Amino acid sequence: MSEVKLAASIRTEFGKGAARRVRRDNRVPGVLYGHGTDPVHLTLPGHELLLALRTPNVLLSLDLEGKNELAIPKAVQRDPLKGHLEHVDLLLVKRGEKVTVEVPVTAEGELAAGGNLLEHVLNTLSVEAEATHIPEAFTVSVEGLEAGASVLAKDIALPSGVTLAIEGDTVVLQVLAAQAEEPAAETAEGEAAAEA
Repeated sequence: MSEVKLAASIRTEFGKGAARRVRRDNRVPGVLYGHGTDPVHLTLPGHELLLALRTPNVLLSLDLEGKNELAIPKAVQRDPLKGHLEHVDLLLVKRGEKVTVEVPVTAEGELAAGGNLLEHVLNTLSVEAEATHIPEAFTVSVEGLEAGASVLAKDIALPSGVTLAIEGDTVVLQVLAAQAEEPAAETAEGEAAAEA
């Protein structure tokens, strides 16, 4: 996992008006907290942060007025209509420290013939990993799986140093049989529509 370097500045003004002024300057207000320290209110460059957040669980290397800090995004607030970043909460981490994160799960391969459907019971998998080695995603092969088959959390291959933060018997993906519509119900509706 690569680090994204961002220049951050400490925020001294608070409230809606101050936050609007920060956003008008194409910066995003945020809070950095963790390790029993007092929260640090800061601003981050808007465009660079938006690009960095495209990678799930990105590791941010913050240059906070001469002091370097490592952080991962914990909560991101976006404008519901425009999608602009409104606020970000960052969790302070240290090299070698283990953190619990949600990692996206993707499926690859073709299911067995027969019109089966793949249901993503969980879109992300909760794992514990070293802050500097968080996997970007887990890819699971569903090649040839038939209706009734499921992939459990313990079935997903995890990289070295990564452990599950949920029960191993939790269903992540399952294959469902395609539901066929009853033709009798369709003809009865068609006849009723024709009579009307």
